[in-house]
Amino acid sequence: MTNAAEHEPAHERSTGRRVIRILLAVLTVLVLIVVGFLVWANTVMQGERPAALEAWTDDRVSIESFDDSVVMTPVDAASDRGLVFIPGAKVDPYAYLAKLVDAAAETGTTVVITKPTLNLAFFDQRPLDTFTSHAPDVDEWYIGGHSLGGVRACMMAADGEEVAGLVFFGSYCANDVSGTDLAVLSISGSEDGLSTPDKIEGAAHLVPADTTYVEIEGANHASFGNYGVQPGDGVATIPDGDVRAAITDALVAFWGDSGASGE
Repeated sequence: MTNAAEHEPAHERSTGRRVIRILLAVLTVLVLIVVGFLVWANTVMQGERPAALEAWTDDRVSIESFDDSVVMTPVDAASDRGLVFIPGAKVDPYAYLAKLVDAAAETGTTVVITKPTLNLAFFDQRPLDTFTSHAPDVDEWYIGGHSLGGVRACMMAADGEEVAGLVFFGSYCANDVSGTDLAVLSISGSEDGLSTPDKIEGAAHLVPADTTYVEIEGANHASFGNYGVQPGDGVATIPDGDVRAAITDALVAFWGDSGASGE
């Protein structure tokens, strides 16, 4: 009995082997792309340890870490207001503790800093209650974020999540919420090389007309966290402590003007 392969034309066998080699090459490239992306996504801009420790040891707040978020709760005079804050792309969530601790303590606001899927806000499709469930005593929620985290926050607000308002740190909306009654605060930096003043101005038509804008003179994109230098950013010309104070002042004024409880 003869093997059927022996009667297969040589050119057909050659074509079959060539197809297999091409498929293996394509599969290898796809695997390398996936592996490379995962390595890239999980290489985060680490939070600066001294700044994070300062927040952790601040006796005005209690900080607890969960798999999906970091929760900062005022110890005294906590209001029923909360803020879900989404980090910028590939930025350590803990890098924002120091910038938010004073505002949390002074306004009684519970702050939930999310830990995005693959460290990228756009990949995190979990509903808002994934994070708000960590603070069941809070009745009124704001949502916000830094850079791409703020863009994602705006998308969530437009998707029907029940929030009172939006808080942007060096960020802006990419979708239209201008027709809503959301209270919106945009805090930006004059030296931001990524969410530039021109970009924020260009997106102003996508948020309500009564949006509050605060530009911190001398702040850059990385000034809104504590994670070091970021590629493509401008150069900050203001001390970090002054940025922290300006952020706190803006949040205190905003929540006071919004009529939120706990004033």
